[in-house]
Amino acid sequence: MRVFVTGATGFIGSAVVAELRGAGHEVLGLARSDTSAHALTEAGADVQNGSLADHDSLRRGASQSDAIIHAAFNHDFSRFAENCELDRQAIEILGAAIEGSQRPMLVTGGLAFGLRSHVMTEADAMTPPSSASPRASEAAAISLLTRGIRAAVIRLPQVHDRDRHGLITYFADIARERGVSAYVGDGDNCWAAVHRLDAARLYRQALEQNQSDGPYHAVAEEGVPFRDIAEVIGRRLDVPVVSKSAEEASAHFGPMGAFAAMNARASSERTRERLGWQPQSQRGLLRDVEEASYFEQSATTAAGASHD
Repeated sequence: MRVFVTGATGFIGSAVVAELRGAGHEVLGLARSDTSAHALTEAGADVQNGSLADHDSLRRGASQSDAIIHAAFNHDFSRFAENCELDRQAIEILGAAIEGSQRPMLVTGGLAFGLRSHVMTEADAMTPPSSASPRASEAAAISLLTRGIRAAVIRLPQVHDRDRHGLITYFADIARERGVSAYVGDGDNCWAAVHRLDAARLYRQALEQNQSDGPYHAVAEEGVPFRDIAEVIGRRLDVPVVSKSAEEASAHFGPMGAFAAMNARASSERTRERLGWQPQSQRGLLRDVEEASYFEQSATTAAGASHD
């Protein structure tokens, strides 16, 4: 199978490319720079030059492939609403390019915006896009389904390895700048998590089984308390660990304040049953944060701003 992958050199996308290549699939990766193009070539993939804003390049990539994995998203939170709209448009363009062909498309969504008091399952609908929560990846994929396009959503929690840990990388940067590692209230709000190699395996399995009845949850750990995360960050940076009230959180965390208080516990029981997916990494989120290399460097530099 020849698969067009956006975000192909990003944190998640690069693992997806390696997983696909290891299983014998051909990969056409979207590259917005010479550096990205070189990385794709080194990984054994073909290169489609362009970006999410270059709709013609998206159409060309889709037209040359048997399937699509959309893993790109720009994580510059200072332009979050704008980047969410760029993502929505890209999904629409990619879907339109394969309409009527029955070629499958996997769209990356997130669990960070579930914000539920209960453990979120695949049966739970995501909160509709709004000014407060503008990411529309899943809503855009659902709109494709209504047109007969074989789209399915992979919902990602905090994806981690020893170098990066989703949003946690940004919170480490804040702790370094503020001189304290903070959590909100009692810190019992939990984040689901998965190792990035396990997440990549899920993309491959969903694609190979030609599934379009998602969403699927790439969840290995249902919920890691945010207080535990803050304590590891504090220990590694040798700074105090403190609680912030809901009123103090916005000033302390800035644009990341809403994430600090979020409760994003989730299960993957249905996903495991339908796809036979089982997380294989023995490295949990806290262990990877504990052993992270970025505590000796700028966390923002380690995190990167864009996955497209």
